[in-house]
Amino acid sequence: MRIALHTRVRSDRIEEYEAAHQHVPPALTAAIRAAGVSSWTIWRSGCELFHLLECEDYSRLLAGLKDLPVNIAWQGRMGELLDVRHDYSAEGVAAGLPEVWNL
Repeated sequence: MRIALHTRVRSDRIEEYEAAHQHVPPALTAAIRAAGVSSWTIWRSGCELFHLLECEDYSRLLAGLKDLPVNIAWQGRMGELLDVRHDYSAEGVAAGLPEVWNL
């Protein structure tokens, strides 16, 4: 399944956000893959961040990562940099952007 998400980086933290993503912890990327993600891409336009995930089951992904220490640490770091965060709660399953058109 494809999931599109929107988050927002703080305008004064863009460089830090991009630098952090040059060094995503290998334990986190391994956990993301183990939770069924085959790809995750993030694009930035100004402060707006757009994510596209290819995963087996988005609710399973969130449940698998929500309480994982490496993800908690990463989300804590991202929380310092973002105005709008990725929601790992049960309600976050519905946070995906609605698809309007697809070719």
